[in-house]
Amino acid sequence: MTTPLQLPRGPVMVDVEGFALTDAERARFAHPLVGGVILFRRNFESVEQLKALTAEIRALREPALLIAVDHEGGRVQRFIDGFTRLPAMRALGDAWEADPAEATSLAEAVGEVLAAELRACGVDLSFTPVLDLDWGRCAVIGNRSFHADPAVVAELAAALIRGLNKGGMAACGKHFPGHGWVEGDSHQVIPVDERELADIRAADLLPFAKLAEAGLAAVMPAHVIYPKVDARPAGFSKVWLETVLRGELNYDGVIFSDDLGMEGAAEAGGFVARADAALAAGCDMVLVCNQPARADEVLAGLTPPAQPRLAERLARMAGQGEIADWRERVASDDFAALRAKVARLSTPPAALEGPAVGEAC
Repeated sequence: MTTPLQLPRGPVMVDVEGFALTDAERARFAHPLVGGVILFRRNFESVEQLKALTAEIRALREPALLIAVDHEGGRVQRFIDGFTRLPAMRALGDAWEADPAEATSLAEAVGEVLAAELRACGVDLSFTPVLDLDWGRCAVIGNRSFHADPAVVAELAAALIRGLNKGGMAACGKHFPGHGWVEGDSHQVIPVDERELADIRAADLLPFAKLAEAGLAAVMPAHVIYPKVDARPAGFSKVWLETVLRGELNYDGVIFSDDLGMEGAAEAGGFVARADAALAAGCDMVLVCNQPARADEVLAGLTPPAQPRLAERLARMAGQGEIADWRERVASDDFAALRAKVARLSTPPAALEGPAVGEAC
């Protein structure tokens, strides 16, 4: 058996083309700037195949590369067969309208099932929950949002996070400071939110503020420009990341960039320039998805700033507990009951329609 490479996690997260690693990917993952791998639907054939893929990734380095996925529920659930079908978060907001206490219990159950099933397959982190408000304007957010009321979003997200933690997983709130007001999809365009900072503070920022105070482990900023605050998209803005998030909200967790391949990131220039700008603004780790040649370009050309707390922060994102123990847990009778509780919330087919999120075309 090959001895894992002893190398600290770097500030770049890359992806995988298929169901198993290629030689080129093994070489890429050995680069000292790589610290994590994000998986997509194209990387999933079966539960057993996913377990083998994550085991292969984890065996390459020590500490192991972080393995992440966008597995929110609804139309953003990368792994389907063999996993509980998770509801769109709007289902929890609807449940709140009928019974807040029951909705909170359901949100915690969703979080625990989501996390435990992924941990049993060797995945460390899902980029969830969405903290964007449902203003009824942004199709790419839509029913990914819990609710229009920031207090309800904060309460349901906090419950979901308690469940994630019970399932051995940290949480990543997105998309700071709020993607719900703009109509454009930042995967395709560079959206612009013309509101004043005071208006954003009074609504969209509230869930982030409350959860930052509660110790939210990670945040992902939006590729959205808020010109009344800064001319740069939030993920490239020291005003948003250093002054507001780190300063005003006293946030001390990891800041992940959103995918640098999204059109909303193009404002910063080429891929190396995008990575430079995100790290200079205060991101801890940048994501380069669906474009391996661009990932190699970033790894070859990026000179990251000093990041004295990177290892400490990224260590918090590693999944908790032994994978074997999570496999035992998800096979238990009480977990089957929890799965059934969540499955009853399953989102109807019409609610799964909407813009694709994050997958390669």
